[in-house]
Amino acid sequence: MNAKEIEKLLNDVKSGQTSVEKALDALRNFPYTDLGFARIDNQRELRTGYPEIVYCSGKTEEQVREIFRIMSERENSVIGTRATPAQFAAVSEIMPDALYHNVARIISLQKKKPPRPSTSIAVVTAGTSDMPVAEEAAVTAELLGNDVVRIYDAGVAGLHRLLDKLPEIRKCRVVVVIAGMEGALASVVGGLVDKPVIAVPTSVGYGANFGGLSALLTMLTSCSAGVSVVNIDNGFGAGFSASIINRM
Repeated sequence: MNAKEIEKLLNDVKSGQTSVEKALDALRNFPYTDLGFARIDNQRELRTGYPEIVYCSGKTEEQVREIFRIMSERENSVIGTRATPAQFAAVSEIMPDALYHNVARIISLQKKKPPRPSTSIAVVTAGTSDMPVAEEAAVTAELLGNDVVRIYDAGVAGLHRLLDKLPEIRKCRVVVVIAGMEGALASVVGGLVDKPVIAVPTSVGYGANFGGLSALLTMLTSCSAGVSVVNIDNGFGAGFSASIINRM
């Protein structure tokens, strides 16, 4: 239930079109819905403009299906991250309109389309191996109502692959840069554009990258102003933050 629906409900009570008892029943699960194994925050969209996102990793197929069912009943669009094909199969049994974004590992169920800004988001990767994290960022941003420009495999080892794409990148309002190994691409992009850069370190790389720690530290110590950093492999967090910036 969103703010407009609550306002209408209160007006209906005042005008006598609905009873206080019916209004209380409608608001019974407004703060959250307790499923025993999960408590779904029904006020998230009212507070932030975005419904609660389902982190599927570690949940059973039945748990993910039940969460999707309850959330969709409230006419919310639902996004499930780090989802497996088996979890998607469980959801699609009761929701044939649900989609599975294979590379991004996201289940989506769109009940309503959010307003689409006129500006867009660029998602740039250093290598092809960074694509799963990049797709998580890109698909998240798209599901939240943004146009996304994808520029993949444009790392510093072949800088010309990035430079000829700069006109496209500079047209975007915010840039998500995803890199593993030493993570230098975020600093390079940050020094070439006048837009906020969200850097995403990935766990891609040889042993000395320590599962993405080398890229994380490089990005955190970037000398390029305007570069912010999310956690290792956190494509969702980058896509979500980029969406907030793009919709401001």
